Amino acid sequence: MWAWVTRDIAPGLLDRGVRVARCHDLDLVGRILVGRGMLAPGDEPEPVTPAHANPAPGGAALFDADEVEHGEADDHDRLVARLDRQLAALDRARDGGALRVLVRAESAGALCAAEMRHAGLPFSVDRHEEVLLDVLGPRGPGGRPVHLEEAGALVRAALGDPRASLDSPRELVRALRRAGLDVETSSKWELWGVDHPVVEPLMRYRHLYRLLTANGWAWRADWVHDGRFRPEYVPGGVVTGRWATSGGGALQLPREIRSAAVADPGWKLVVADAAQLEPRILAAMSGDVGMARAGAERDMYLAFVERGVVPDRDSAKVALLGAMYGSTTGRSATLLPSLERAFPRAMATVAHAARQGERGEQVATWLGRTSPDAAPGVRPRDHGRFTRNFIVQGTAAEWALVWLAGLRFALARLTGAASPAGAPLESTPHLCYFLHDEVVVHTPERLAERVSDTIRQEAERAGRLLFGNTPVSFPVSIAIVDDYGAAKGS
Repeated sequence: MWAWVTRDIAPGLLDRGVRVARCHDLDLVGRILVGRGMLAPGDEPEPVTPAHANPAPGGAALFDADEVEHGEADDHDRLVARLDRQLAALDRARDGGALRVLVRAESAGALCAAEMRHAGLPFSVDRHEEVLLDVLGPRGPGGRPVHLEEAGALVRAALGDPRASLDSPRELVRALRRAGLDVETSSKWELWGVDHPVVEPLMRYRHLYRLLTANGWAWRADWVHDGRFRPEYVPGGVVTGRWATSGGGALQLPREIRSAAVADPGWKLVVADAAQLEPRILAAMSGDVGMARAGAERDMYLAFVERGVVPDRDSAKVALLGAMYGSTTGRSATLLPSLERAFPRAMATVAHAARQGERGEQVATWLGRTSPDAAPGVRPRDHGRFTRNFIVQGTAAEWALVWLAGLRFALARLTGAASPAGAPLESTPHLCYFLHDEVVVHTPERLAERVSDTIRQEAERAGRLLFGNTPVSFPVSIAIVDDYGAAKGS
């Protein structure tokens, strides 16, 4: 197993056709250990942002001879000392090995991220162009698409202000107020409750503007090359352990654009979505017998209804999300007592995490990632809502990492390789996209059904690895498609 900073080393290896089976990512592991107080911040170097750390495509070799000769490469003794400190800290952990599972999964996630960027999501420039022309219209003389300009004209007409600036939030709020709307922001959440003819065309305009700026022609020029969309994933980029991106917007790929993600000829995309993941995580980690029984069903929300906990499926979703996110008003708050009676242990788990946060204490995920201290000025109640959700969202992120890590190996074995090191990305099934609880695998068509079975098996295996013999199941919805947009729910 290699010990390194994956984002610095893996891209250059992948450019040369080299995959490795496993690694220990010094940066990601160090961040976890510092967060737990098992290493002092001074024991770890200052983190480098991915935008500055990624080597240029086709860059230098793994260890450039000139750099080694002049001592400019990372000093071997310093790296070994850093690894020794981290391994010693892991040896001191008294948690039954949970932290070791976390750091292995986190490091495997870094390899997945590097490989997904290298392989890319198959992407049709022609299909993307068709989508843009259909939704936005052709670009006019000033470069602005005609449908966007038409929508803007309708907004200005409804405001009675032909010169209103629509792309500046501050100026837009002023224009709305001049038109008689009592609003503090221009967010859709505030505007949907306003009875005014400007609301509908403004929502349409903002949707088109977002599509243009986030996934339009300029985005394609920056992020789509050689028939692949290659975003920059940032494993552990969110404090809960969820991933982020430092470019490309992979975690916010809109429905219209997904239809441009088209499998290569003779290949398929296998799209898998873990159903109701966070509620299942809460059921498993809390050990609540009633909720675990509901979590054994494929539709957990419907199981709540059948047990008489809530009147309908929508109420189940609203109530449970409210409990996990700390909602104290509205419909979710009125449904909370029913959840507390039906699932006392699960509700006590998140309530305890909230009280810990309110007292300024840290909370931890199932495998041991710890929450950060409250930012200056944050009210205790608000931090309690954060820690309430932290334990669930963070543990869900851990499940997803274990799922990814298992899939990476299992997909390689479908073609007879012992590990990913023996499975070239270009000719074997491989992960090509990840979104919190959803994965996309690009696979030769002949292996698509076996890939589907493998995805399901690894989802259940991830649940067993984290939670042992829990009755909670982790079902995934799977679609074998030619384009990502054809997957149900995408």
